[in-house]
Amino acid sequence: MVQISALRLLRRPGTRGVSLLEYSTPRHYSSAPLRARDDARDARAFFTTPIFYVNAAPHIGHLYSALLADALCRHRRLRVPRAAATRFSTGTDEHGLKIQQAAAAAGLAPTELCDRVSAQFQQLFREAGISSTDFIRTTEVRHRIAVQHFWGLLKARGLLYKGLYEGWYCASEECFLPEAKVTRQPSSSGNSCPVSLESGHPVVWTKEENYIFRLSQFREPLQQWLRGDPQAITPEPFHHAVLQWLEEELPDLSVSRRSSHLHWGIPVPGDDSQTIYVWLDALVNYLTVIGYPNAEFKSWWPTTSHIIGKDILKFHAIYWPALLLGAGMSPPHRIYVHSHWTVCGQKMSKSLGNVVDPRTCLDRYTVDGFRYFLLRQGVPNWDCDYYDEKVVKLLDSELADALGGLLNRCTANRINPSGTYPVFCTTCFPSEPGLVGPSVRAQAEDYALVNAVATLPKQVADHYDNFQIYKALEAVSSCVRQTNGFVQRHAPWKLNWESPVDAPWLGTVLHVALECLRVFGTLLQPVTPSLADKLLSRLGVSATERGLGELCFLPRFYGHPCPFEGRRLGPETGLLFPRLDQSRAWLVKAHRT
Repeated sequence: MVQISALRLLRRPGTRGVSLLEYSTPRHYSSAPLRARDDARDARAFFTTPIFYVNAAPHIGHLYSALLADALCRHRRLRVPRAAATRFSTGTDEHGLKIQQAAAAAGLAPTELCDRVSAQFQQLFREAGISSTDFIRTTEVRHRIAVQHFWGLLKARGLLYKGLYEGWYCASEECFLPEAKVTRQPSSSGNSCPVSLESGHPVVWTKEENYIFRLSQFREPLQQWLRGDPQAITPEPFHHAVLQWLEEELPDLSVSRRSSHLHWGIPVPGDDSQTIYVWLDALVNYLTVIGYPNAEFKSWWPTTSHIIGKDILKFHAIYWPALLLGAGMSPPHRIYVHSHWTVCGQKMSKSLGNVVDPRTCLDRYTVDGFRYFLLRQGVPNWDCDYYDEKVVKLLDSELADALGGLLNRCTANRINPSGTYPVFCTTCFPSEPGLVGPSVRAQAEDYALVNAVATLPKQVADHYDNFQIYKALEAVSSCVRQTNGFVQRHAPWKLNWESPVDAPWLGTVLHVALECLRVFGTLLQPVTPSLADKLLSRLGVSATERGLGELCFLPRFYGHPCPFEGRRLGPETGLLFPRLDQSRAWLVKAHRT
């Protein structure tokens, strides 16, 4: 038996090291074009959220994780439209001491608590339009089989041993903490109590016999992996943080608990006195959903992208890759990390009574509205702040006024009485700027608009690839403003369809604006699917014309036929996005007249 502490580990001599050569390094791909690639290996993609702990109801941080993954997945489907090419999993983490304690406090059996809270997550995700292909619960039989097989593999490779583990244990975080990560603070009774330095959660000194994973052997392989792939963890500050952690000692990891202390979990195969550590159990869910231990998982695993919150970075960027290496597999292809949401500048907390109910927000701001807000305002690198006035101001400005107002203007009966995609006049708007003539009406700013919208899909794709969805939406919003400026500049409501001089230019102005709207609607599908559908349907764009492979902007400008020219617009669908602040609703009505 070996004596172990959270700070220093005395290992048995002669243990085998692990080399990076024992696994295949994930391939690197160049920046993706908009059309589906021919590379068969890149034809698949697998996105995951964390599985969410069921000790409490979901909050907006959980929804934000799911929306990030959903937007990445939906954008991917626009690029590779074959349904079988993309998988997306989410779910609930239902084992562990925290669940056991929460169920006891609520007077429920653990199964009852898990069923109740897991159902809340499933309902929230349905209402929010999360397009996952699998919702896993760690209490499922398929998951138990996967976890126990994974455990057996680690044991067979000599990476598990039994030893005496002691250290500070945080039940809230389900992990041991080193002395340097523990501080003391006064309790309500005035006594000094040990707590986690980072979270403030209480910790207790624990000493017990456990199974231990030889994590210390994987420090160098993990460093080689991260140094060899600068994009393995995105954004870069989190990649740098993990490399810094790996500069410190990496002690072996306790991967089981006494069953007498923790009974709510998966038993260690062949040893009912031990329960598998909840984090090892939970992490294996990413393999379970792609068919592990059956062979089918092998074709999906190399394409895996995890979307996680920064609070669980160490588990996903150190423990999980090490466990995978130990089992003879590669680390995840990508780990996308996001920060947290505060409320009016304060951390969300039940004790402060400021936890935001995401379902209330979906009702108040609409599903597409709240999806747009979280993804437009959420910046992965740092914490973002939520307050009601901020949501209303953003949605009214960008969705109701700018985008909705633009659509209303260009489809209003007074300006577009034929209800069609008007003809583009190449003499009014020649492809070469600077040409002069009696019919030329296009200005330098108009060419800048065409260039901006023509390059927008590639710009948006690059932002998605870099896990900067907020920048993608910023770019779309900027082009919406430019298009409104174009329409305002040329004032089609002042032009006359009966005039042989005005009519060609009036049709061209509307044609360009409608083409811009078609691009915006296509690019907004991953974030606001219902709103985008409403917009594209109003433009008469069919379901088969909404992929990125079919997105050819303003073809008449480049000398090609336009399939939409002369086509009837779709039926009137009302306001694209009604204003939330009704005190200025008159602006929208003005745009419709």
